[in-house]
Amino acid sequence: MPRIAGTDIPPDKPIAISLTYIYGVGRTLSGKILKELNIEENVRAKELHEDQLSMLGAHIEKNYVVEGSLRRQDSQNIALLRNIGSYRGLRHRMGLPVRGQRTSTNARTRKGKKRTVAGKKGTEK
Repeated sequence: MPRIAGTDIPPDKPIAISLTYIYGVGRTLSGKILKELNIEENVRAKELHEDQLSMLGAHIEKNYVVEGSLRRQDSQNIALLRNIGSYRGLRHRMGLPVRGQRTSTNARTRKGKKRTVAGKKGTEK
């Protein structure tokens, strides 16, 4: 199994698809990288030579922020939003949708499993 940027990429898929297994590399960026290095997109990852794989790994590490450093950068940005008390930081802290989605219905992915509140509907006076 070829290893690029600390990630095992699938050998039986085209290299353009295999590169998307690296965190921070999507289809567009993988095509751009392969074009810069003059590697065909349809070649399987296992068919690449060892020097091509090392060249690919070095190019990605040198020119792009991927994997651990990108994850660290994302978490630092979220921590900064939390610390300065911005609206987005508060939404992150409360575990609610950050980008303006509705929360009266839906938003279950961010809010978690539904919790029943006792006495909400039929309160008698």
